[in-house]
Amino acid sequence: MVGVRAGRRAVVLADRAVGAECDRLGLDGEVCLANGSALPDDPHLGDVDGVHGCEVTERPTVDGGGAALSTYARVEAVSRSPITLDLVARTAGVSRATASRVFSGNTAVSEEARLAVERAAADLGYVPNRAARSLAAGRTESVGVVIPEPGSRLFMDPVFPRLLRGIGEELSANGLQMALFAPQSPEDVHRLEQYLAGGHVDAVLLLTLHESDSLPGRLQARGIPTVFGGRPRGSPTVSFVDVDNHAGGRRAAEHLIAQGRRRIAYIGGPQSSAAASERLQGFREAMWDAALRSDLVDHGDFDRDSGEIAMERLLATAHGIDAVFAASDAMAAGAMWAVQVLGRRVPEDVAVIGFDDSPIAAATQPPLSSVRQPIEEMGREMARLVLSLSTARGQSPQQMILSPELALRASTVGRN
Repeated sequence: MVGVRAGRRAVVLADRAVGAECDRLGLDGEVCLANGSALPDDPHLGDVDGVHGCEVTERPTVDGGGAALSTYARVEAVSRSPITLDLVARTAGVSRATASRVFSGNTAVSEEARLAVERAAADLGYVPNRAARSLAAGRTESVGVVIPEPGSRLFMDPVFPRLLRGIGEELSANGLQMALFAPQSPEDVHRLEQYLAGGHVDAVLLLTLHESDSLPGRLQARGIPTVFGGRPRGSPTVSFVDVDNHAGGRRAAEHLIAQGRRRIAYIGGPQSSAAASERLQGFREAMWDAALRSDLVDHGDFDRDSGEIAMERLLATAHGIDAVFAASDAMAAGAMWAVQVLGRRVPEDVAVIGFDDSPIAAATQPPLSSVRQPIEEMGREMARLVLSLSTARGQSPQQMILSPELALRASTVGRN
């Protein structure tokens, strides 16, 4: 009995007439004897039960006289030779070009040939070399996602995970990988710029932006397709996806006014944040239209502690506040706590509304009204847009604005 080695498979034949079978399988005639005395040209295989690195998965059947009835038995083996595309093509009985077209997704292949190649690849354990294919195509099949924020905010902010989920879902649906970067210092940003410009990603998504950031201009100068999460200040000629923060701020204020509130405070995010500024502008417009005071304003940093501190300052300096709109759910939760610590009831004495409609909104007592952002959809749209820009270079900048809506709960609508 004779064994034949091919990649990760070893085939044990019932006799020494292996030439035709080897030709059929494209095995180049590498054989060994079943009794353990391997031929000189293949020292890696032994007898059926002791093939080096192998396990018998189908034994030959024999009659009473010990004669082998089956043509061959298969043995799983770990080959010391790499499985090549040429071997897959020979095993499938097709040309190398046809096998290559199957793995590249080219539709100019018959169904019969495609199935034969896929079956041969599965039998041999062949895995296409994506790196080589990407190099040949001039693409990395990955998109960089940059969040230049402190690590604590990156992992604690309720918005980022939802945004990344939407981005990841869309990239995965298109067979691409997401590479996440969170530079923490100017040196990190410089190294990241060199890395991104070195062709390690096909495109870049920037999720937050500060006025001092130089990375966007550098990426644009190098011609790297880039889409921003949010409208950058003073950059009308870039591609971005954003939520209508102005409309969201206005709707929050209008809702509080409709509930009979008249002394409404606003807790905004950092003054360097374009989104926070747009929400403040929308809030003020609604207050002006209702002929109400719009200067009860303080600022935080989008987190709970800063919302609590800002609310304490407002309550200490302005009397009769009966509602507050905070530019994030986390700040609204902090503001609600500050109100309740002073013995005031929500919403009977002070109504509270936030922004984002994050999981925080359902966890407060009472549950928090909020301006709902379509965060996951924003992530998906960012990914779709950057894929379009990276596929067809030279397109004009594109912008998309998504509409927010109110998610009303007991923190604003529970007063009798």
